[in-house]
Amino acid sequence: MSPHQNASATPSQTALCEPCAGIQRNWRRAPGHAELVQGSPRKVEIQGRTVTVTRYRCDRCGSTWDYENNSANQRAGWSLVSR
Repeated sequence: MSPHQNASATPSQTALCEPCAGIQRNWRRAPGHAELVQGSPRKVEIQGRTVTVTRYRCDRCGSTWDYENNSANQRAGWSLVSR
């Protein structure tokens, strides 16, 4: 094994699946994909406004996503939390 390889990494831990790779990040109303499982929404204060942020987990690759539903910010939307 070369020094640049990580013995504990598997493809599912290091790469997004094709549907996750296609999610348009930081754009309000961008769609997710069918294998995202919705978690509990939570209220968060951002720039003096209370917005809803919902956590999702991909059943295919295990990636964790947050979706910020903020009508005042066109750049809200999907953000990758972890792979």
